[in-house]
Amino acid sequence: MKFIFSLFFLLTAGCSTVPPTNVHQPMTARPSPRFDMPNANGAIYQAASSRPLFEDRRARYVGDTITVKITESTTASTKSNNKLDKSNTATASVTGFSGLPGKGLLGLDLNAKSANAFSGKGEAANNNIFTGNMTVTVIDVMPNGNLLVSGEKQVAIGAEQEFVRISGIVNPSFVDAFNIVESSKIADARIEYKSSGQISEGNLMPWLARFFLNVMPF
Repeated sequence: MKFIFSLFFLLTAGCSTVPPTNVHQPMTARPSPRFDMPNANGAIYQAASSRPLFEDRRARYVGDTITVKITESTTASTKSNNKLDKSNTATASVTGFSGLPGKGLLGLDLNAKSANAFSGKGEAANNNIFTGNMTVTVIDVMPNGNLLVSGEKQVAIGAEQEFVRISGIVNPSFVDAFNIVESSKIADARIEYKSSGQISEGNLMPWLARFFLNVMPF
């Protein structure tokens, strides 16, 4: 019995894990060594780690950082209205037979009517606003010079932990002089805001309820 309770607590503890992500992996990268630079020789000036005084400070190598200005605002709405009316009328009557059997059907009169009506309406609206600043890391440099960036920010408040993740492809020409790029100028952008903790778990349907909801035919 003790083993069962221990296994239960391990499973429930495992439910509070880092939420899955769809951003490009990895979410950070160490700078690649520059093989064209000489090794350290003990002097104060090291050519391998130095940058000219008047060099452009915008990111261009793996391991460099770029600040992303998140300015996402999405508004979408749709509305539909369907209406269908259909009616049928059928009339049949037998007035007489001449030289044929079945005279018992004389005077038979049949009237049939059917009507179908369908009316359906649907409306959906979505409005999302996401703003903020976050610094990401260059994890790859494309052959054409574009930068693949990815990054994550974790903020823990009490028992709740917030995750902000961004990844995408940045054209260096869109990066300003302060090494900042807007999220609207990132290609294949993947921006996430997720949380992990008691509050986020309280908003989810329990797994057993989801199971019965999937198998019930009504």
